[in-house]
Amino acid sequence: MTARMAHRTIHCLLGLLVLMPAANAWGQSAGVFSRMGFGARGMALGNALAADARGDASPYYNPALAPQATGQHIMASTAFMRFDREMQFLQFATPIQPSAGLAVGLIHAGVSDIDGRDASGYHTQTYSTDEFAFFLAFGTHLGRRLSVGVGLQLFRTDLFDEIEPVNSIGIDAGVIVDVTDRLRLAFVTDDLLARYSWDSSGLYGAEGGTTSDRFPVRLRVGASYGMMEGRLQLLAEYESRISDLEHRVRSTERIGSVPFEAFEARRATLHEAGLRAGVEYELSEILLLRGGLDRIGNALSGNAPSAGFEIEQPVGGLAFRVEYGLLLEPHDTGLLHLITLRMLL
Repeated sequence: MTARMAHRTIHCLLGLLVLMPAANAWGQSAGVFSRMGFGARGMALGNALAADARGDASPYYNPALAPQATGQHIMASTAFMRFDREMQFLQFATPIQPSAGLAVGLIHAGVSDIDGRDASGYHTQTYSTDEFAFFLAFGTHLGRRLSVGVGLQLFRTDLFDEIEPVNSIGIDAGVIVDVTDRLRLAFVTDDLLARYSWDSSGLYGAEGGTTSDRFPVRLRVGASYGMMEGRLQLLAEYESRISDLEHRVRSTERIGSVPFEAFEARRATLHEAGLRAGVEYELSEILLLRGGLDRIGNALSGNAPSAGFEIEQPVGGLAFRVEYGLLLEPHDTGLLHLITLRMLL
């Protein structure tokens, strides 16, 4: 092997190590519900929509998608899940002349019928949890091939009656570049400044305290490519996620000859990475087929394949779209079904 070939081999191996998805710890970060996706179309396409080229694309995936709305539309979605879980989605989007767009949306996630028991195993009461994410996205065209956008997210979580609900604010920003009429690239950063700060002193007294759970900062690079005169769209996305986690370390200390248990709060930084992809094909004027794959190469939770379809039916002067998505959840928790109703105004 020559020196030039050796250098090329080393560079290739380093590149693979950088792009290789790390083993994800999806359940260890705050606000997981807000990162599961948005609606039947998004999840059916593997959530790889940072560079989506469709006119009614959701700015949830990239605020820079807001100005490409071709008209006003309202969408409502619901998910059918196992283990007494639920999720709903709402969104309204509108173009703003001459070259901007605006979207507002809401995500709700909850778990009901949680069986509460005491230390002896006897039933005490039934609990439930609720989490909300409200987003406002604004974007504008800066020329024929460049779009930028910024999003504001408001988070609220209510997990236990004896702990005050926690609120937080997050900021998103995105850029889209149309390299050619077919190829589009995007860059997005999500959840800047977002965190949950819990105060458990009201529940545990002196043993309680304030804990800060920061949302992971996500950096996403996406691409889309149109074929067959726009009837076929290929989508791909790479995400790098940085989480700042807090954990408590237990130790035994002494005051004189009396031992006591102490806890020390420590922080750790976790880096995760992942790939996702999707494909959308317009079979006819009223029927679209979709497929996707999220968490590609994730050794911990496994790949998350998905599929779905869309049917459009005019009613009077309005156009209605019914969308369906099917997602295989991680950790063998079953199938997630999604239904979206979209009305074009």
